[in-house]
Amino acid sequence: MKIRKAALIVIDALGVGALPDAAAYGDEGANTFGHLYEACHPDIPNLSDLGLLAAAGIPSEEDPLGCYGKLKEASQGKDTTTGHWELAGLIVKEPFPVFPNAFPEELIRQVEEEIGMGVIGNEVASGTEIIERLGALHVDTGKPIVYTSADSVFQIAAHEAIIPPMELWHMCRNLRRRVLVGPYGVSRVIARPFVGDFGAFQRTGNRRDFSLDPTGKTMLDLLKAAGRDVIGIGKIEDIFNHRGLTDSNHATGNAACLDALAEALKKPRLNGLVFANLVDTDMLYGHRRDAIGFGKALEEIDRRLPEIMGLLGNDGLMIITGDHGCDPTYKGTDHTREYTPVLCWSLAAQDGVNLGERESFADVSATILEALGLRNTLDGTSFWNDIKL
Repeated sequence: MKIRKAALIVIDALGVGALPDAAAYGDEGANTFGHLYEACHPDIPNLSDLGLLAAAGIPSEEDPLGCYGKLKEASQGKDTTTGHWELAGLIVKEPFPVFPNAFPEELIRQVEEEIGMGVIGNEVASGTEIIERLGALHVDTGKPIVYTSADSVFQIAAHEAIIPPMELWHMCRNLRRRVLVGPYGVSRVIARPFVGDFGAFQRTGNRRDFSLDPTGKTMLDLLKAAGRDVIGIGKIEDIFNHRGLTDSNHATGNAACLDALAEALKKPRLNGLVFANLVDTDMLYGHRRDAIGFGKALEEIDRRLPEIMGLLGNDGLMIITGDHGCDPTYKGTDHTREYTPVLCWSLAAQDGVNLGERESFADVSATILEALGLRNTLDGTSFWNDIKL
């Protein structure tokens, strides 16, 4: 049976246990799914059938129907860009720079010169916490809030009534191109608009990420060059700096992204890949240490999976995975260095194949390329021949 369309669904921050080198990142003992499962036992029958519990090493009375295993990140890092690039066949050999003590004054001076105003903040901070603390000062002074985290990011928060979203995007885009390069070349420059009044500030869906251009070819490039559809859903277009896509839908929030994924799979004569990121598990729940919310988000995703599988039909392939961990029960609010699950389903695949521990996230792209009939010239080892009927 020939595969004509593939859906790659990244449940952002869905880790299943600390990697062997997690201690070097301060993440020894982290286990995003394992710990939230202990906390709330989410009702996820479809993800369980696909093998999520088995991939996470959690006993279950039912044998998985999907093909399942876990992925070991070969790249150095634990951020969104590194994880997604590796899933697309590009292992990051040199880690992106991080700034655990905030940004150097030399860089801040360059930023202020570029945007034509001073900034406030310049801290390592949680995004929701810093706008609560500095939002009023920003509104009073008009100066944007700059902050970072354990990830390789330069984030700018601004109230939409003070710096409108398009102006903030323009500011971040220019910083990406002109200032945040070389030794300051963070993986993402993130615009973080918010609204509301003091004591009730809220971030909006007008976030935009400005990533570095991928440093090598990815699965997206190969598929596009072969004349295949490559459709990005959610922040995929930002993560790959719009490269390798034939179409995209910058939907905001899991529900909208799942709607967009379903619509893309309904496209007549779809021939290629739909690549979706479901960000709420990370942004709304992992970073905010909300295990219950994370579990409910998984339940919402779970309810949509039969629809997605039905749309894939006889000639489709679905792979569900994560890009890093973000254990809501762990110390701090940052990403955690973890294995991610790999759950694979197709009517052209066998049931219940244990894929074991894979050596790279890039095995996902290798598998998708082979299933779609393309030769893999990127990193990663395909498991398609191990599971197909």
